[in-house]
This record gives sequence, C-alpha cells and structure tokens, in this order.
Amino acid sequence: MKYARITGKYQIYGRGILSTHEHNHHEHTEASWGKRLIVSMFMNLIIPVVQIYGGIVSGSMALISDALHNLSDFVSLVINYAALLLGKRGPTHKHTFGFKRVEIFATLISVALLYGAGAYIAIEAWYRFRNPQPIAGQFVIWIALLGFAGNSISALMLHTGSKTNLNMKSAFLHMLSDAAASLVVVILGFVWLYKPWFWLDPVFSWLIVTMILFSGWSLIKDSILILMNATPPGIDLSDIQKCLESIDGIKEIHDLHVWNPSAENIALAVHITAPDQMLSVVDELAEKIRHILYEKFKIDHPILQFESNSCSEGKLLCGTVKHNFHN
Repeated sequence: MKYARITGKYQIYGRGILSTHEHNHHEHTEASWGKRLIVSMFMNLIIPVVQIYGGIVSGSMALISDALHNLSDFVSLVINYAALLLGKRGPTHKHTFGFKRVEIFATLISVALLYGAGAYIAIEAWYRFRNPQPIAGQFVIWIALLGFAGNSISALMLHTGSKTNLNMKSAFLHMLSDAAASLVVVILGFVWLYKPWFWLDPVFSWLIVTMILFSGWSLIKDSILILMNATPPGIDLSDIQKCLESIDGIKEIHDLHVWNPSAENIALAVHITAPDQMLSVVDELAEKIRHILYEKFKIDHPILQFESNSCSEGKLLCGTVKHNFHN
C-alpha cells in the first residue's frame, strides 16, 4: 500500500509521518552542520601545523601529541563532511534505503584514525619517559592556548548537531577532547616555568591517549548497535505492544522489529491482526497508528502489515522461517 495525503499539519506517507515544518527545519539544520564542519576543518589544519612547530622548538612531546591528535581530527572531519554530503542523497534502485548509514561507517573510520594517533602518542611518550628532555614552558603555554581556543570554538559550533546525529557527535567529541588536551598542556607549561618536572610531559601524553580511548569507545558501541539493527536505546518493545493493542480495531500485534536506519531515524516493522474489513477502514487505522508511533516513540518510518489471522500464534518476536508455498 502506497499513498500520500496531507491531513492538518502532518504529511502522511506509506513510509511514515513527518511534520512538514520539522522536515524543512531538519534540512536547514543539516546545511548548518556542513558549514560548521568546514570551519572546524580549517581550524584543525592550521592549529596542528603551529603546534608541531611549537613542540619541536620547545621540546614538548605533549604539545606534539596534541598536534597529532588535532591533525588526525582534520582527516576525520573531512570524512565526516563527505559522509554528511553523501548521506543527503535519496534512495536509488540499488540502494533503496538511501545513504544515511554512510555516516555510521564514517564515524568508525574516524575513531580508527583517532586510535591510530593514540597508539603513536603512547609509544613516543614511553621514549620520552625513559629519557626526559628540557622543555621551554612559556613557549608551550602560548601555542597550547591557541589550540585550546580553536578547539573550544569548534566544539561549541558542533555541540547542537551532536545531540541528534552520530556523525556530528563524533566530530564534537574529537573537538572536545582536543580542547581538554590543549588545556592540560597549558597547565604543564605553567608547571615547567617553576619546576623541572619534565617527566610530566609523557605522563600527560598518556592521559591524552586515555581520553582518546574513552571518547572513541562510546562511538564504536553506538555505531555497532546501529549496524546490527539493535533496538534503539530508550525504546521498550513491550510498551509499543501495549500501546498498539490498546487501539480499537487491533486484536494483537506480532513479529515486531524496531531499529535505527540512521542515527537520527527510527524504523518499525510489525504484523497487525485486525478484523476482516474494507481496505478504506484499514487505511484510517494505519493513519492513526502512524500518528501514535511518531508522537509517543518518535518512530518516523513504520512498516505495517495487516492480516485477519495471526501467522505466529501471537508471538511478539518471530524468527526467520521458511514458508512452504507449494499447493
């Protein structure tokens, strides 16, 4: 069944229900995300170049570590931006779900690059720990302050998008961890002005690596859950069952699946047992179900299969089975 009609402020399709105002707002927001990623990319190209120079001149591995962290983030932001552009493409005959999941793969690649930089930093820090070297504290302070300012501005620009889009969350966490790392290096610079505790340089480099591992893990976990079509966090299938079965005209539901096609969308597929009736009446029931699913659970891509007899003995979850269609 495929139909489209406009009722009140909601535009209702066979694929779901979405406010026309929200649709336009979402497109405008994504355009804004792209511009902010470009600004962040520019900052994360200039800042690490200055930091690497400053790290070599001052002799600070912590500053060089921060620079490499920023440089890997530049590459990550390029990947994030390319994924954001590709994710806007609509479905095709070969890719019927569109390209939104490209952003999930981009997130995983971004984290992999971040972990690679972390491994290099950890190894170099070990060499510095065994052979501490004098560091020019005042020079380190000024260079690290530049990094802290740039990364803080980038993090603020990306914060809004990180609440709804995993790709933007990846970029935001990179900027946030970079800002924190730069702040740590500033503190170290002040310490070296008064104390020759140069062994702190590799120790704090390892703390930066720990921060990289911690920030990346949540992104890996969220990405894998989406790729595995896991039930989205905060969604309880039993709540959906009770809600739908309380609607007049529904006997029971079964074979229920809820998953994220992308980080900001929720899809649902379900079999609905209803009395044998005219198709026009079923259309009205389907419209009501879509409205309730969107309002209560933010499910914007429901796939509803109606039947007059249950095919699974009322089981909420059904495994994949082979059906015999021979007469």
